[in-house]
Amino acid sequence: MDTDALTSGVLRELRATRPYPALSLTMPTHRTAPDNAQDPVRLRNLVAEAGHRLDADPRVSRETAAAIRAELDRAVDEVDPRRALDSLVVLATADGHQVWQLPRTAPERVVLSDSYLTRNLVAAKAQARPYWALTVAADHATLWNGTDGGIEVRETGGFPLTAPKEPPNPQREERTGDTPSTFTDEDTRNFFRTVDEELRALLAADPRPLYVMGLPPALSLLDDVGESAKAAVGRVAKGAPADLPPAEVLKELRPALEEGARQATADVGRRLDNARSAHTFAGGLDEVWAAVREGRVGLIAVEEHFQTTVRVTDGHLEPVPEGTRAAEDPEIREDIVDELIEAALDGGADVVFVEDDSLAGHGRIAAALRF
Repeated sequence: MDTDALTSGVLRELRATRPYPALSLTMPTHRTAPDNAQDPVRLRNLVAEAGHRLDADPRVSRETAAAIRAELDRAVDEVDPRRALDSLVVLATADGHQVWQLPRTAPERVVLSDSYLTRNLVAAKAQARPYWALTVAADHATLWNGTDGGIEVRETGGFPLTAPKEPPNPQREERTGDTPSTFTDEDTRNFFRTVDEELRALLAADPRPLYVMGLPPALSLLDDVGESAKAAVGRVAKGAPADLPPAEVLKELRPALEEGARQATADVGRRLDNARSAHTFAGGLDEVWAAVREGRVGLIAVEEHFQTTVRVTDGHLEPVPEGTRAAEDPEIREDIVDELIEAALDGGADVVFVEDDSLAGHGRIAAALRF
């Protein structure tokens, strides 16, 4: 599965406590040849390591170990090298498995615990900058799932919606003297109320920036009958036929998306500047890590491709030589940035990825603190 399937509900379910052991396997992968030739070998080696770990664990029965190994074998068969991105995450219990291919690197790890390791999934979702787009017309509304990688129709929360077909009413036309305007017709207003209700429920379940597209009367009516669309980050006043292809939707949305990104970047800069002025600023991995652990972080800005390996010593993070692996020292954290991001999001902080080198003066990562 890909990151666009990582809804808030899915992440909550993946974090749930499970009967021991829940096995998590992560590894970096490669998108193109010749580097991708090594990926199947590394995966087989990790699966073998997982099997040895299961057999050596006194808390794992022989039957459970065999069942998990069978799920791992099924997972390996499902991995599609043609869809390889920057990392692979395999999650397995005796009852099933999941395979995730992510556009963000992850270290090579095998973890047995009472819950899945989700920090790499969480960080990949945050980095993908997911958003919702709604295209709306008098008789239909289509929901689009957007990320940095593209856009596609999402069938969820009742979407796509189509207005009921009503036969012509000559008596009403005689009373009004003419066919009423489409966007003042009560049936259309009722349909738009339904759109607003479904949109409100969707944004409550999976909050994301929202973009809306439709003719000006359609966008006005959507605002008139409800509240959901009023917080849209961007609007595109253009007709939205029901069969509009994804490439055309993305083309029309592109200026609004770019403006939304500029506004988001400017907002991050303002929040960090205000934090410096108020002495509620943290810069560098160790400072930000400490603030996250204390629950003080309101916003984290992290460079797009910042990844580093550290050793945890007395609650502080210390750099280690390049190439150091967690297998060599239990205090080594190869995915400390992803771990920090997950903890920050769990604590209610905003996490924003910014351009590489934009935080070079602050150790590639900075935070605005609540106090």
